[in-house]
Amino acid sequence: MSRAQTVVEEIEAGGQGAYVESYQPEEGRMTINMGPVHPSTHGVLRLLLELEGETVARCEPIIGYLHTGMEKECEDQNWRQAVTIVTRMDYLAQMFNEQVYSMAVETLLDIDVPPRGKYIRTLMVEMNRLNSHLVWFGTQGLDMGAMSAIFYGFRERELILDFFEMVTGLRMNNGYLIPGGVWEDLPEGWEDVLGRILDMLPGRLDEYEDLLSQNPVFLERTLGVGVISADEIKQLGATGPIARAAGIDWDLRRDMPYEAYGDVTFDVPLEQASDVYARYKVRMAEMRESVKIVRQLVDKMPDGDYKNMDPKLMPPPRAELNRSMEAVIHHFKLVTQGYSVPAGEEYAAVESPRGELGCYVMSDGGTSPYRCHVRDPSFVNLQSLAPMAVGGMLADLIAVIASVDPIMGGVDR
Repeated sequence: MSRAQTVVEEIEAGGQGAYVESYQPEEGRMTINMGPVHPSTHGVLRLLLELEGETVARCEPIIGYLHTGMEKECEDQNWRQAVTIVTRMDYLAQMFNEQVYSMAVETLLDIDVPPRGKYIRTLMVEMNRLNSHLVWFGTQGLDMGAMSAIFYGFRERELILDFFEMVTGLRMNNGYLIPGGVWEDLPEGWEDVLGRILDMLPGRLDEYEDLLSQNPVFLERTLGVGVISADEIKQLGATGPIARAAGIDWDLRRDMPYEAYGDVTFDVPLEQASDVYARYKVRMAEMRESVKIVRQLVDKMPDGDYKNMDPKLMPPPRAELNRSMEAVIHHFKLVTQGYSVPAGEEYAAVESPRGELGCYVMSDGGTSPYRCHVRDPSFVNLQSLAPMAVGGMLADLIAVIASVDPIMGGVDR
């Protein structure tokens, strides 16, 4: 009995092959589900696949399994409280979410962030980029059997999360970047802790590349795999490392400078092959550039206020609450009701670890966002998965998904 007949009988009997959606012996095509739970997907993603043997003929990503209505939930919070919602979207790039939302709100408020606040923000998001790329490195390696990669990546990530906890009090979903600046100043001793991380990382990145860059198994699984043309990337709107691995020279930090990026120098890594290996090379080089950026920010860190001290936006100092009833009332109103934002709409964008992260906010003049919509790069980049996968082997699909680096919390929102 042929394998095709066996599969058909199992489908009819509801047996072990029941996961197969359909099989057309005359066309030689089989439709199967991959997911919705699979270790390669970096989240809860379902793929509907059509296979010709072991070759992918069609790939349709199906999303929505992590939908929590976070954009809608922002409308039930005041402008300051919404920071705690947006930070949970792309949970590996949480500070980028906070940054882009705060920038959009600040434009509506027509307020400036003090120089020290801009430097602290830029420093924290670049450390967040390192944190995100370390998770990608570990999972990219693990997805292809290199178990050491995830131990190495998470080892260094722990040090960055410890630094986040030192600065913000939390390891993830920090709520630290707020409209007007940052919630608290950098604590005493931050330079020594951060300096030790920055001194350690270049050597550890060398170890990572020694582990994988010339590994024959890794090369076999990544070179020429998941290729997508630059034209297809542009048509789909994909950005970030996926675009730069295809030679598209675009980075918002350099091309549309914001925060403190105009005061630092760095290179934008590019590759041309637009395969899984090229995306690996781009992200590894980006981690070295982030170290370079953070070093410059530490050396140039200005003194002064770390947030806009407009009393209409910021609660009074804690010391005043013990001696001023007006300060207590003002604090209570800001915490419970919040501040009003002039009517209007604004869009801001930043370069997150996965590409252009945008935030569109609309105000009706009240104390809560009328609308908050996020352009999450994972959502856009996920559309590139199909052209990367079609024509490749089913086994290669694991490496392709990992190279896209989707975060499903940002996709579903």
